[in-house]
Amino acid sequence: MTEYEKATEIKLDDSERQPCEIWTRVMGYFRPVEAFNIGKKQEYAERVCFCETKALSGTAKSGNIV
Repeated sequence: MTEYEKATEIKLDDSERQPCEIWTRVMGYFRPVEAFNIGKKQEYAERVCFCETKALSGTAKSGNIV
């Protein structure tokens, strides 16, 4: 961390924070994760994020990239 980053770092108490609403695309449109039913929340938790660098290097788990 640089000196500038240290000087401008913002620190908040827990009382100053607010919840972050997470949205994701489901069935072609965006919805807040909080509104999902139990099954959809579990499906969301099991998702694997795409990593471009792994895909390009060939270390991705599934299939070959053409």
